[in-house]
Amino acid sequence: MQRQSILELIGNGDVLCTPVSTGKEALTLLETQPFDCMVLDLRLPDMSGFELLDAMQRKVHLRPLPVIVYTGKELTREEGRQLQRFTQTIIVKDVRSPERLLDETALFLHRVARNLPESKRRMIERLHQTDSILAGKKILIVDDDVRNLFALTALLERHHLEVMTAESGGEALKTLETTSDIKAVLMDIMMPEMDGYEAIRTIRQQSQWLNLPIIAITAKAMKGDREKCIEAGASDYISKPVNNEQLLSLLRVWLYR
Repeated sequence: MQRQSILELIGNGDVLCTPVSTGKEALTLLETQPFDCMVLDLRLPDMSGFELLDAMQRKVHLRPLPVIVYTGKELTREEGRQLQRFTQTIIVKDVRSPERLLDETALFLHRVARNLPESKRRMIERLHQTDSILAGKKILIVDDDVRNLFALTALLERHHLEVMTAESGGEALKTLETTSDIKAVLMDIMMPEMDGYEAIRTIRQQSQWLNLPIIAITAKAMKGDREKCIEAGASDYISKPVNNEQLLSLLRVWLYR
């Protein structure tokens, strides 16, 4: 059913889609005919998506093939790093992922939007609606959980923000020192070694970052959390699970200021 829904989403007169259900079938087809793009689920019956990607990497002629990973699998940090080495784009299934999948495949296949059926054209247009306050702004996300990094990056990139990531407080400080024009920081509080409180305090010690908007993200809403975050130097605070609209609203407020 999932395979059929993807075929219906991407398929049109200008695109020929070939569905397979196993890694072995995929490798056989890749050896016998050329493809312009591949959509891959990580859960396959005969091998994992990682094993399939690894097998493709060992074949020089398959390395340039754009691969879009479209998966609901929860990714560990190491799995996230593996995917970043292998793939052009990582799409984690969420409520907006059909639109993103259509948009990404259209990009790789050089599809002309005006030639798409009206319903699909509207999907891409909705995805590309810009928010003038957010569009083009550079945001740093700091979190030691790669799943949170992927989820927040996907959310912000849909609103045309430029996203940078760091997996620790120390890495965040280095990124701020070496990257110009970061307009705001989303700082996870619960991190090993240097936690978010310490990272925020250290950032605020530098005069050039005194007015940088920093939104603290805590694991759960606890009494006194907001006060602790503000005392450490955060501009604002939001708790997990992050409400996407609330986060976007906070960013609009602070970036407008």
